[in-house]
Amino acid sequence: MTTGTPAPEAGPAPDDRRAARLTVADPATGDTVGEVPDQRPEELDAVVDRAHRAWTGWRADPAARTTALLAAADAVEAAGDDLAPLLTREQGKPLAESRAEVARTAARLRYFAGLTPTTTRIDDGRPVHSEIRWRPLGPVAAIVPWNFPLQLAAAKFAPALAAGNTVVLKPSPCTPLATRLLGAVLAGVLPEGVLTVVTGREPLGARLAAHPGIRHVTFTGSVPTGRAVAGAAAASLARVTLELGGNDAAILMDDVDVERIADRLFWAAFRNCGQVCMAVKRVYAPARLHAEVVEALAQRARSVVVGHGLDQDTRIGPVNNAPQLARVEQLTRRALAAGARAAAGGRRLDGPGHFFAPTVLTDVPPGEPVVTGEQFGPVLPVLPYRHLDEAVDAANGTGFGLGGSVWGTDPDRAAATADRLSCGTVWINHHAELSLAQPFAGTGDSGVGVAGGPWGLYGNLRPFVVHRPQEDGR
Repeated sequence: MTTGTPAPEAGPAPDDRRAARLTVADPATGDTVGEVPDQRPEELDAVVDRAHRAWTGWRADPAARTTALLAAADAVEAAGDDLAPLLTREQGKPLAESRAEVARTAARLRYFAGLTPTTTRIDDGRPVHSEIRWRPLGPVAAIVPWNFPLQLAAAKFAPALAAGNTVVLKPSPCTPLATRLLGAVLAGVLPEGVLTVVTGREPLGARLAAHPGIRHVTFTGSVPTGRAVAGAAAASLARVTLELGGNDAAILMDDVDVERIADRLFWAAFRNCGQVCMAVKRVYAPARLHAEVVEALAQRARSVVVGHGLDQDTRIGPVNNAPQLARVEQLTRRALAAGARAAAGGRRLDGPGHFFAPTVLTDVPPGEPVVTGEQFGPVLPVLPYRHLDEAVDAANGTGFGLGGSVWGTDPDRAAATADRLSCGTVWINHHAELSLAQPFAGTGDSGVGVAGGPWGLYGNLRPFVVHRPQEDGR
């Protein structure tokens, strides 16, 4: 997916009277961008019922689904000039990244429109004609975080719809505006009830995950919230797909050309202000090259333009919300108090908005939470190693296992090291580049289930086996 894992979902604090509207602020300025309905959990019964009724017709006509999904992709592209600026204003990322996210949303719809499940015959020598067919599950709940609202939404609803399911989509209360607009765009090409966007604060998401009419819950977010979602879905024995983030390590081999890889390594860590589940979140460098690596990354951190995502020169925007900014600041301060040094950044920036200076940390004690946890912001610790085994053990030493990368001039040596990493995806000399056709999954605390490619399609289907006796002559 490509795809991210923020801290537990943040949003405007609820009050006892539960407002009818939810206000969304620009994280770069604090100004109000817009508002959406703050829907009550009890409204979900009618929403899920509509999704179930729409499922009957949607699942029955695969050709019509393909046509509708291709039209949906075209509609998203046509709406890009409206979707991308709105996404930047509510999420904070540079406009070029928002445009890329819109394009990826359309591409995912187009990709899954071209996939169909394959009926296979079981040939085991018995006089029985046996086939494995595939059936959709029913209404699917898609619960999406704030770092890639549109892209992660499409990663969930595109395969679900292509498989013949209907979808109830809930965005984060921090970034509901572009998702709601996306829902309105798709409503023009999809049958009523096939895709419904619901917006609001908790416990709306928890109630959606626990709703007895939902047959599959697909969620991206924090580990604690993911565990809660799995527990809620278990009550109705709904299937769950959980993408719960990562703490991806980049291991630099002793033959690495630091200057050659520095740009790629920097942006693998700091794209979208570091708010990417598969971002590089820690770097292990050979001791003799450690100072060179730190300085190369720090130079880029000190010179990169940080600002409002709508400004043409901006390369890094703000942290999306105040609770996440506070978490990034707290992890950094704790590391500095424990003896770490900020080679660049290390502090919140003055002025309005949730800005934190792109930060490169050195001399970080390896047990600090900024190393062992998931900072999910523009902070990167760089740690030295003397023996490669130390780096591999450290890379595998957290509960996460989403992605990792190995960097060096000898691709065979790098590949041999990559084979030793405990994660779902590993890259050599690059990081966090995903194909729509590949599986996306992690190990350990990074989640349950598989998204992406044909695996994402089949994750929204169940096998249906038909046996019949073979007639003479057949």
